Amino acid sequence: MSLKFHSHPLSSFGQKAVIALYENDTPFEFCLVDLANEKGRAEFLALWPLGKMPVLQDDARGRTIPETSIIIEYLAQHYPGKQVLVPTEPEAALQVRLWDRFHDLYVAQPMQRIVEERLRPADGKDPHGLATAKTHLHKAYDILDREMGSKTWAAGESFTMADCAAAPALFYANEVQPFGNSHAALARYFERLMARPSFARAVEEAKPFWHFFPKESEASK
Repeated sequence: MSLKFHSHPLSSFGQKAVIALYENDTPFEFCLVDLANEKGRAEFLALWPLGKMPVLQDDARGRTIPETSIIIEYLAQHYPGKQVLVPTEPEAALQVRLWDRFHDLYVAQPMQRIVEERLRPADGKDPHGLATAKTHLHKAYDILDREMGSKTWAAGESFTMADCAAAPALFYANEVQPFGNSHAALARYFERLMARPSFARAVEEAKPFWHFFPKESEASK
């Protein structure tokens, strides 16, 4: 098989790229990355020294592609399918890239900061950084709630790369800072994402690993 996708089912950014693969039924081999395993970690670092998941390896073209948005753009160029995830029309493509970056930078990043805080030892907690991340996430929710009051999907009426970014980012963000009761339009959009077969499959594949997701301790609530 030409395409090898190196990731972990629990990875939010891995889910973002795998949604794109599932949307177009693109054949690929899933290569599980276990950074806790010394041999597996060394092999992945040899493939991509920064050690960030996911990475797409295209043996047919002799290419190794990191970074989720670049992976999806690469698939759109070289392995297109029925679902156009990156429009060819410039203005439409610009909107897709805008909301793709928004979900990566302003939803996924503060969400990950909150998760990282849960993993810190008691003597290494950063209450100020945690509060800042929660504030940024709430601001992102406010913006998205206004936006999604008039759109079906993140960049308009078609499911695109921006929705691939939104689905896992919002899934995990809702776990660390729920938005359902305070942001009705955003909550309805999230329901549409959860019902999308490509994302539902990614969520199902992550279930066996869900116990690794750090829960909030009672002391920090």
